[in-house]
Amino acid sequence: MSRTKIDRETLPYRPCVGIMLLNRKGEVFVARRFDTKDAWQMPQGGIDDGETIEQAAFRELEEEIGTNRMEILAVSAEKLRYDLPDHLLGKVWKGRWRGQEQVWIAALFTGKDKDIDLDTKHPEFDAWKWMPADQLVDQIVPFKRAVYEAVLAEFAGVIKALK
Repeated sequence: MSRTKIDRETLPYRPCVGIMLLNRKGEVFVARRFDTKDAWQMPQGGIDDGETIEQAAFRELEEEIGTNRMEILAVSAEKLRYDLPDHLLGKVWKGRWRGQEQVWIAALFTGKDKDIDLDTKHPEFDAWKWMPADQLVDQIVPFKRAVYEAVLAEFAGVIKALK
């Protein structure tokens, strides 16, 4: 039985928003994916047709962590991209995308930790924590690390102002 090879170059990037959610100590919210036990990430998700980046960020946060209590502090100047590794290409997002093109938002969490509830309608995560920004990249799956490094660099001033 032959397998159809997916031509990465013909697939578009999924429009996406990522949220660097920060607490008042400048720590970053990360959650561990159900499907990959060693994969921690910041909340992120697709931008629906007709949605603004800000609307998508509030919606995604609510969908992923059960609360959208945040105040937007900054929006990335550039869109950042990552490609899926070969073993995921064609398997996630119904095979429609080669990776994601993300606009990132730095936001202050305005709720209390008890507001965070991973038991959402479509759970993606099984654990969460606040993490010092300088430990973030080491906890992220390798194919997303360059994006996370760029996000940290862009929002370094925002993080520093909270400490």
